[in-house]
Amino acid sequence: MGEMYRAELLAPAGSLSVCKAAVFAGADAVYMGGQKYSARAFAKSSVSEEDELLLAIEFCHLYGVKLFMTVNTLFKERELEKLLEYMDPYVEAGVDAVIVQDLGVAKVLKEAYSDLPLHASTQMTANTREAVSLLSSFGMERIVLSRELSLKDISDIYESTGAELEVFVHGAMCYSYSGACFMSSLLGGRSGNRGRCAGTCRLPYTTGGKKGNFLSMKDMNTLDSLEDILKAGAYSLKIEGRMKSELYTATVVSVYRKYLDLALRGESYTVSEQDKQLLKAVYDRGGETSYLYQHNAKDMIALADRPFRKEEEELTAFIRKSMEERERKLPLSMELKVESGAVLELSLEQEDIRISVFGEQPVEKAKQRATAREEMEKQLLKLGNSCFYPKALRIKGEEEVFIPLSTLNALRREGCERVREAILAKFRRNPRNRKCNGIR
Repeated sequence: MGEMYRAELLAPAGSLSVCKAAVFAGADAVYMGGQKYSARAFAKSSVSEEDELLLAIEFCHLYGVKLFMTVNTLFKERELEKLLEYMDPYVEAGVDAVIVQDLGVAKVLKEAYSDLPLHASTQMTANTREAVSLLSSFGMERIVLSRELSLKDISDIYESTGAELEVFVHGAMCYSYSGACFMSSLLGGRSGNRGRCAGTCRLPYTTGGKKGNFLSMKDMNTLDSLEDILKAGAYSLKIEGRMKSELYTATVVSVYRKYLDLALRGESYTVSEQDKQLLKAVYDRGGETSYLYQHNAKDMIALADRPFRKEEEELTAFIRKSMEERERKLPLSMELKVESGAVLELSLEQEDIRISVFGEQPVEKAKQRATAREEMEKQLLKLGNSCFYPKALRIKGEEEVFIPLSTLNALRREGCERVREAILAKFRRNPRNRKCNGIR
C-alpha cells in the first residue's frame, strides 16, 4: 500500500551523539545549532567545538537525512557583520536549510547564498495566514508554526497559503507564544529571543497563600492525532528537545516513526500501552496536552510539583538495547582485480557511486609463498572503523602472486574514503560564490 501523504519526521539534536541516535531511530531530518546564534544556547553543541556541527552535517548526509541549522536568535548590528564568516563552513558542507528568526539575518543570508533554503522559526510567532503569506513573500521556503494553533487554524493557513508548514508534535509547551515571551528576560535578564530562556514559567509561584506551578504547561503529545495533522496540511512533524538526551530523542523518534508510517499510508492505529510507557519513561512533566483540540484549558497546566520519576532499570535497559540494535552502516560492494605485472585495481560500489583505486607497484609473481585469497579477503573486509559494511566482495585474477597486506589495507582505506567523499560531494556548495560580504 503506497503513501497517502507526504511528511518529514524532524528530530532535535544538541550534540553529535544525539544526532546519530535520531538518525538511527528513523528521523528524516535533524535540527541542530552551532556555537552561536541558536535559541538553545545551552545545548551541548552550543558550548562544544564548532566543527561538531560539521560532523553532524556529514553524518546525516551519509545516511540520506537532512540537517537544518538553527540561527534563530535576534541579532545585534555587530553580530550581523560577522554572520557570513561564521556561516561559510556550514554552507560549504551542504547544510540543507537555516532556521531564522531575525528578518535582517534572513535578508543577509538570502543575498549571500541564493541557493540556501531558509525556514521561518517558531520564534517569529507565525500563527495567522497573513503572517505566513508575508514570510513566504520574504523568501521563507518553510514556516514553523506556533505551537498554540488548533487543527482548524493549521488547516485554514494551509488552505489559504499552500505554504510548506512545520508543526510541533511532541515536547515542551510554552505558557506564552514562542518568540513573544519576555518573562525570563524581565525577571532574570536572560532572553529567550537570545537563546537563554531560564524557564521561569516552570518555577513554583504563590498566589492567595497557595503555592503551585501555575504557569508550567504539561508536555505536548500528538501520537493519536498524526493523520489529523497530516490532513490539516502539515509537512514537517517536529519533535521538541534540543536540550534532551540520546535516550529521549531515540525513543521519541522511534515511537513516532512507527505510527507516522501507519498514518502516511492512511491506516488506522491504536497506540499501544507499551509505547505510551516508553515515552513516559524518558520524560514526564506530569501529563500530556496539546492545543490541537482545545484552547487555554486548566488541565493543560501541571499544577502539582514535578513528580519524582524513579528510573525503571528494566525499561531503561530495554530502550538502550533497542538503540544499539538500530545502529547501521552503509552497504559497500567491492571487487579486486589481480594480475601479475599490472597494478592492483579495487572497485567499490555504493548505490549509484562507483569508484576505482589503484596500487602503486605492479603485482609480482610469488617467489616463495603466495598471498592466499583468504588473506586478501580478511584485509579488504576490515571496514570496522568506517561507515560501511561489506555487502559483497569478489576477487578476480591470478592466484600465485604476492601482495603485501599493507598494500591491501591502503587500497581499502583510500577506496572507502573516496566513496565517502563522493557521497558528501553531492551536497556541498562553494561559499566563495556568495554575492555579498555581510551587512551594508
